[in-house]
Order: sequence, then C-alpha cells, then structure tokens
Amino acid sequence: MRAALALLSTLSLFVVFPAAQTRATKGLDIYVVDVEGGNAQLWVTPSGESVLIDTGNAGAAAVRDADRIMAAVKDAGLSQIDHLITTHYHGDHVGGLPELATRIPIKEFIDHGANVQPTPQIDPVLQQYGELAAKAKHTIAKTGARIPVTGLDWRIVSATGQILKTPLPGAGAPNPYCAGFKRHDVNPVSGGPLGNTEDEQSVASHITFGRFRVLYLGDFDWNQEVELMCPNNRIGTVDLFVVSRHGQPSSNSEALVHAIRPRVTIRTTDPARADNLRR
Repeated sequence: MRAALALLSTLSLFVVFPAAQTRATKGLDIYVVDVEGGNAQLWVTPSGESVLIDTGNAGAAAVRDADRIMAAVKDAGLSQIDHLITTHYHGDHVGGLPELATRIPIKEFIDHGANVQPTPQIDPVLQQYGELAAKAKHTIAKTGARIPVTGLDWRIVSATGQILKTPLPGAGAPNPYCAGFKRHDVNPVSGGPLGNTEDEQSVASHITFGRFRVLYLGDFDWNQEVELMCPNNRIGTVDLFVVSRHGQPSSNSEALVHAIRPRVTIRTTDPARADNLRR
C-alpha cells in the first residue's frame, strides 16, 4: 500500500509499506519507508538524483528493511543511491546498511564522523560501514554546510552536537514558546542519561525545494531543541516536519514544533513508543 499526499503541484510524498506501486509523477519524490521502529527516507529529485536517509535495522530485520527500501528504489526507477546520509550509529538507523549495500551501489556516504557510543552489537556493523565508505566518496557532515543535490538547498543544521548558530534565510524571529520550556534531566522514556550519546550527534537536515521546506533532525533530543530554537527561531516555519526520535516525548517540544508550524507532520514509530507531538 502506498499513500500519496500532494503538498505542492511539483511534490509527491509517498509513505512506503511492504509493497509499492508504479511511480507516476515527475517532481520531487519523498518516500518515507516503514522500517519499524526506525526511520528511512528516499528522496528523488526531478533530475533523478537520489538521497537516502538511514537504512533501517540490523539482525533479522535487516532483510525485511532492505526489501522495503528496495521497493521504494524500484518504484523510483533508480540504479544507484547517489548520497546516503546516516544520521547516527544506532542500530535502527544504520543496522540495515550491510544488507542494503549488497543490493544497490552507494556512491557517497555522509555521516557525523566517529562513533561516540560503541557497543558489541553495533561495532561489527560499523566495521562493515567503514569498509564500504572507504570504497566510495565519504563526507563528514558539518553544521551549516550544504550537501550538493541538484535542485535542492540541503543544509545541515546540526551534526556532532554542534547546532546551527546563524538563522536560516527568513528565520531568526523571537520564539514565544521558549518561555515555557523546561529542560529534561533524564530521558523521559528510558530514564537513562541525556548528553553524549549517538542521538545527540545526529546529522540534522533542512531541505528547500522552491518554496517547499522540510525539517528532519534524526534523533535530536529535547534539550538540543532549546539550543536551536531559543531565544530566536533559527529555522523559521516549514511545510513538512518528519518528527524527531520516532515521536517520543524526549524530543518534539513545543518550543520546536509550535514554532516551526508544519503544515504536515510524519511520525514513524512502533506502537510501544509514546507520541508527544502537540496538536
């Protein structure tokens, strides 16, 4: 099943579940792929250039998630992935890469650099990641830099915990939602610490296509949101917000979500995770 939502006359948005249908449009196509608990997006520009964000889960789920990403790839008529952005190195965002890489060439790997949270589960995956990236173009994302994608203004607004300091064009107004913001001392979902985990390293993107604006911050956390949005809103408003951290209440504060005023939000999560988006 594929649900399509026309946000602009030149944009098609697809939510991709286990099966896909034939691609029928020739604009900017955004596929949000159901990788169950993680998040993967495939962007295809009018010229056919592609950006994949994250690759789904590791382990037994890797084949399933690669199948679903490849369904979107087939629907888009692609023979390669031009740019792969790995937001961070948790298993639900990078774990499916070794399986996916056996199915389609990846020309450029974009990430935040060294892993800050090694574990026995993710280390073998990252070893394979490094081997694959060494055979292709490898770019370390820098806050404020642009990723060169034809037809899009793709800007990095955070990476390695370094948050954008200069407002984007048209942004920078005072943010009234900062007044009620309260920092989290611990992760309200897990009860674990906040700080120097892979979540906070996320490669976060703001993308413009004509007048259409999209924000996706990966697993950017609640406390980082106040740094980005207060006292002034450095992002401005957006048309589409793909929610942070699977919609959990450890992200998606009013200081962010109310201030960016998205026309549409997309949440990818499993039923066990809480939805904190403000309506």
